[in-house]
Amino acid sequence: MTTRLIPLALIALTAALPLQQGAAWAAPMLVQAEPPEVQDSDRPAHRPAAPAPEFRGLAGPYLAARMAAIQNDYRNAATYYLQALAQDDTDGYLQDSALVALISAGEMERATALAVTMSDQGRATELARLVQRAELAKAGRWDDLIAAIDTTPTPETGGDASGGGALVDGMMRAWALLGAGKAGESLSAFKKLATLRGAGPMVNYHLALAKAKVGDFEGAEELLADPATGAHILGVVARAQVLSQLERNRDAIAMLEGTPGFAEEPHLMALRDRMAKGETLAFDSIRTPSDGIAQVFLTFGSVLATSDEPDPLALIHVRLAEYLAPGLGEAHLLTAQLLQGFGQFDLAEREFEKLRELGDMRPIAELSRIDALARAERLDDAEKAALALTAAHPELAQGWIALGDLLRQQDKFGQAVPAYDKALSLIGDQNPEARWFPLYARGIALERSGQFSKAEADLRAALKIRADSPQVLNYLGYSLVDRNEKLDEALRLIKRAVELRPDDGYILDSLAWAYYRLGRYSEAVAPMERAVAAMASDSLVNDHMGDIYWMVGRQREAEIQWHRALSLKPETEAETRRIRAKLERGLDAVLSEEKANGGKLPELRAPEPRNPEPAGAD
Repeated sequence: MTTRLIPLALIALTAALPLQQGAAWAAPMLVQAEPPEVQDSDRPAHRPAAPAPEFRGLAGPYLAARMAAIQNDYRNAATYYLQALAQDDTDGYLQDSALVALISAGEMERATALAVTMSDQGRATELARLVQRAELAKAGRWDDLIAAIDTTPTPETGGDASGGGALVDGMMRAWALLGAGKAGESLSAFKKLATLRGAGPMVNYHLALAKAKVGDFEGAEELLADPATGAHILGVVARAQVLSQLERNRDAIAMLEGTPGFAEEPHLMALRDRMAKGETLAFDSIRTPSDGIAQVFLTFGSVLATSDEPDPLALIHVRLAEYLAPGLGEAHLLTAQLLQGFGQFDLAEREFEKLRELGDMRPIAELSRIDALARAERLDDAEKAALALTAAHPELAQGWIALGDLLRQQDKFGQAVPAYDKALSLIGDQNPEARWFPLYARGIALERSGQFSKAEADLRAALKIRADSPQVLNYLGYSLVDRNEKLDEALRLIKRAVELRPDDGYILDSLAWAYYRLGRYSEAVAPMERAVAAMASDSLVNDHMGDIYWMVGRQREAEIQWHRALSLKPETEAETRRIRAKLERGLDAVLSEEKANGGKLPELRAPEPRNPEPAGAD
């Protein structure tokens, strides 16, 4: 039975009521989400994207660009769209598509140049205008930015009101007013925006930053003290700085230490230590209004990233945040996580590298990076990163869990056990819910390293914490079935897992195999056929199907399944040899040989070639 490395969910997001413009407030949070419940190794294979070949004419590069875009291959999509534009530089659709691909790939210089071209040609789209505004903010051309926003068509004049555009414009304009030296107008603009339904927490966070920027730390603290406004990592850092400026280091320290996830955030711990020594923190969460606009983009990028399938516009907004504030670590982290979600692991690694260049080695970023490397099948690099994380932060249980997962994925089960041991010792007994997954994972590692009695104890301990965990029920049940032990209990465990996940191919395979072990062959057929339908490319499931068909008298179909299992390359040579023996001598003979040899297939000489069947035989 195989298991996959558990992906780590490394960012939690909060949201307020929906805005009239269609947006909501969310920001990267401190608390790490729990790993999702998964069953088996189904990571998509990944290879670095090959260089985009040249195409002649317009149709070729356009179709290639569309295919690359569908696959979220942003670099090749950008290359192909630009090739298409070389054939027709007046097509607005091609221009906007190229702009999306360039920004998504992080090619901001080329993106800004294309946005200027689109504007010069009189075909600036909403996205092109957004890029131009970011460029104006980066250059500090505040009056020009205000004018560009003020002349944008509104819904009343035929403009587009979708995607929160009016609110984004309004917040950018408020920051631009501050940049233009009009602090009073800026604060008034923020206050007006905060009255929009559902926009209050989002806007009040930016209003707090603006107040602190102009020295109104009392007003900033009043806003940031509201959890709806400041309960995210950027808000926590800003509030600590504000409190320190108000000579309230003790309150700031208490606030930091009471923040969920504080012990896993070295940056917050460093702020605490500095204030404990009597240092007054400078307020540098916002250095310029351009930084404020970067956080506007990050805010909306976070909002759009909150769904199970993030909106592609989330990546656009966060890329713009990076462009305006290259030192904004949260933007690089969210970009990396979005790229992971879109399957672009090499691009994600570039973002993690930027974080390291910034000296931002937070465990939450390193855990996400380890996951990205593993998904990119760079297992050696992922293991080195996990070892480095556990060396730098030996007190972090999630680091040891990540290391154990990586070792387990590489079949280093014996080495994985001590990693899970360390994680469980760090978690202790005070938080049972946090123990179930490392207990389950250690149980797998122990079972796969031949220590079943210890494995069984871990799996049962995990079940005491989560009695309805389908993967734990299935793993324990299947392990008992595979050992031909406690078959009635095993069947009961697996049936419960099937109730919880009726379409899971691995669990259906376990159920069918339990029936097989109990000699209830006819009952095994239906669940095994469903398992094969769900997992047609799995060698073991097809092998099991063959055994069951044989036992119900369907020998020809059994042989077909065994041939298919061989073609799918079984995991071990022993499995391959056993399937070939069944094809040569039949399952009955193989089982008889195994029974006479202590449960193992004896080593036999290679059989003589069988005579071919006569032509025309059934």
